[in-house]
Amino acid sequence: MVVPVKQIHLAAQLPGIHNTTVWSDPRSESQIDVESFIKLARTAERGKFDFFFLAEGLRLREHKGRVHDLDVVGRPEGLTVLSALAGVTTRLGLAATVNATFNEPYEVARRLATLDHLSEGRAAWNVVTSFDAFTGENFRRGGFLAEADRYTRAAEFLATARELWDSWGAGDVLADRAAGEFIRPAAGEFTHQGQHFDISGRFSTPRGPQGHPVVIQAGESEEGREFAAAEADVIFSKYDDLDQARAFYRDVKRRLAAYGRAPGDLLIIPSATYVLGDTEEEAAEHAAAITRAQVGPRTALTFVEAVWGHDLSGYDPDGPLPDIEPAPDNLVLKGHSTFRKDRAATARRWRGIADERKLSIRELVIEVTGRQTFVGTPRTVADAIDTFVRTDGADGFVLVPHLTPGLDDFVDSVVPLLQEKGVFRADYTGTTLRDHLGLAPRTGAPRTEKEAS
Repeated sequence: MVVPVKQIHLAAQLPGIHNTTVWSDPRSESQIDVESFIKLARTAERGKFDFFFLAEGLRLREHKGRVHDLDVVGRPEGLTVLSALAGVTTRLGLAATVNATFNEPYEVARRLATLDHLSEGRAAWNVVTSFDAFTGENFRRGGFLAEADRYTRAAEFLATARELWDSWGAGDVLADRAAGEFIRPAAGEFTHQGQHFDISGRFSTPRGPQGHPVVIQAGESEEGREFAAAEADVIFSKYDDLDQARAFYRDVKRRLAAYGRAPGDLLIIPSATYVLGDTEEEAAEHAAAITRAQVGPRTALTFVEAVWGHDLSGYDPDGPLPDIEPAPDNLVLKGHSTFRKDRAATARRWRGIADERKLSIRELVIEVTGRQTFVGTPRTVADAIDTFVRTDGADGFVLVPHLTPGLDDFVDSVVPLLQEKGVFRADYTGTTLRDHLGLAPRTGAPRTEKEAS
């Protein structure tokens, strides 16, 4: 019996936030101009990627009371951008991050169903939550939801959205010209009563081609992993160390059986970076230069200040770590989820690494945050990606280039090698994002007016 070769899933993310983006590089284009989004989406589709992904943030981060410089590029609203991209792409999935803390199920379900119709079945929803009153201030209800309850609300939010999508059955759009009947009488009717939502009425948008848009989740916590196992189609992971990635992969996949799901019903697709060169040495040199651009002196101090909770502007980023103790209850970087938990333990670990290896502040931050995932020639990068996926470290990767738009070099040189190895598609074989991911529709799609006529 011939065992099928495990296929790699690839996605692209516009590098709009965090220090992955070297926005000061003269080659980097606008983070807001629609042409940047179009260029990257078309490059990803040319490479036969599964989907194009947009992150989200409902408030710009603030560092010591000022807008964090890595956020000044701005964050256009994702579903609006993806609706525009639906008109200039034909197969590429379109994934938007939409917050389940500061939105309502009806409006989000309607917008996602609309995107699924506009794109003919390519919509995806990355479900996220907000943990802080700082973000909530933009909505005049900061702190109204305890952090422990955010997954409870998110689970009910998603369940309610699915009830809304399912309020339209397959065939509810009749478009019967002879009888003068456009829809079935009960189409779109819904009632939901729960802890967070008590709504009833009629949902305005017929079910999209996928039934339900693809659901993505990015939880690393125990609650997040369990939520993904129960509800998600795709989960993001932060692990680029192969041993840690395999442990995460096994842990999440084993949870699926409790919900009557098979291992292939949930794909694990972490984010990743890459640096290419004609030789290994050239790639390593490029990677070092890119990393130093990503972690400049100011960024290095910002990260250490975020962990220590002190103003360290008087310290030399090329000097040693501060000799003062952290203030774990003092936040100097607001709106950033990375440096908010276990900061005292993080400070101890960072100090241990710096002392053992005699690293400066900047060298330490490069060591703990700046490692590129895949570095080498196109051949070695293709081999490394294949090994990572084939040995169950992941099911694929969301690639984040350091320049905007980016990815042309990867699509031109690495993708053909993956295709040559037989681990990546030569062309799309389906029309919907669920087709690309090998996922069954959540429900049957309704008949269209043309089919009903």
